[in-house]
Amino acid sequence: MNYSKFIISKNYKSVYYFLKDEGFSENFIKNLRKKEDFIKVNGESANTSTKIYAGDLLEINNNPNNKTETKSCILPLDIVYEDEYYLLINKESGISSMPTRSHYMFNLAGAICNYMSTKDDNFVLRMVNRLDKDTSGIIVIAKDSISQNKLTIIEKEYHAICNGKIDEEIIVNKKIKTICNNGKNEIKRIISPDGLSATTYITPIKFNNEFSLVKLILDHGRTHQIRVHLASIGHPLVGDELYGEKSYFINHTALLCKKIVFYHPFLQKELTFEVDYPNDIVSLIKKTSLN
Repeated sequence: MNYSKFIISKNYKSVYYFLKDEGFSENFIKNLRKKEDFIKVNGESANTSTKIYAGDLLEINNNPNNKTETKSCILPLDIVYEDEYYLLINKESGISSMPTRSHYMFNLAGAICNYMSTKDDNFVLRMVNRLDKDTSGIIVIAKDSISQNKLTIIEKEYHAICNGKIDEEIIVNKKIKTICNNGKNEIKRIISPDGLSATTYITPIKFNNEFSLVKLILDHGRTHQIRVHLASIGHPLVGDELYGEKSYFINHTALLCKKIVFYHPFLQKELTFEVDYPNDIVSLIKKTSLN
């Protein structure tokens, strides 16, 4: 059993109040209550009601949640970075991040669980960010609850190829709404004044009269935010059949999460990871004369 250690800096009425100060969720705290040895104070078994004082050593079980029961599968993983706290994967397009009805047997979640099964018998899958099935790029996985709670992603940079000419920086600030019919969310999102706030910063990289290669930075990160926002200004993603139209150049949306910057709380430094364009995006750049 792995523990994270904290030297308490001030008196607390209970371990519970310390954990809330540190930003841990109620669900995490609830799971810590399952067994007495999940919490220790100065080497002795404790619980969330135990008083703690400045100078005390508090040890918290890193992984009190139940093991993820996602069906394992064998798929090649393009590992960008790994240490004892985090795993970064470069996901291919066409692979669902999580199990769905149509991707129950083969998905990234199952492949990660299979990979981690030899490292942690009680592995709990914690994807810090997720990507649509057709979107490629970097996904961050925290290996335990403490690592997830302490991680701060500073920036996610997306690259995309869209229809039409974008030759200047654009800021799209439009609210996005999810439509619900009969208790089920529709796949397609819409721009609506009563939606959730969303801002997308668009910077052109290369362009011609028909296509543009752009860099995108998001505030909020709503579902389909890039796709909805680009379509709303008349520049839908190439290959996006939901918000645009089918492309003869590529069989999926031309979008990838190219770079992630995050502060590593245990190494205490900022880390930057960037992936190359996949082959189908490289091919699309040539076909659209953006090279």
